[in-house]
Amino acid sequence: MRPEDIREFLGRRPFQPFRITLTDGRTYDVRHPEMAMVGRSTVAIGLPAPGDSTPVFDRLITVSLLHIMQVEPQEAMGAS
Repeated sequence: MRPEDIREFLGRRPFQPFRITLTDGRTYDVRHPEMAMVGRSTVAIGLPAPGDSTPVFDRLITVSLLHIMQVEPQEAMGAS
């Protein structure tokens, strides 16, 4: 995946939460635009504490753009 592809999702107004699916099947939900930072070859995703809906991360993971298989808007995910 290209950095521009992720930035497009982050820049949508109004913002719409989305899910990133990796090649190994793991998924990460980005519920606020402040919770992801795109680099040239990676995306840093802030993960909130369980049950916390504020845009403050509890832990930070970094994933390679090469391992992002799919990005889908939360609307396409149905109720989750």
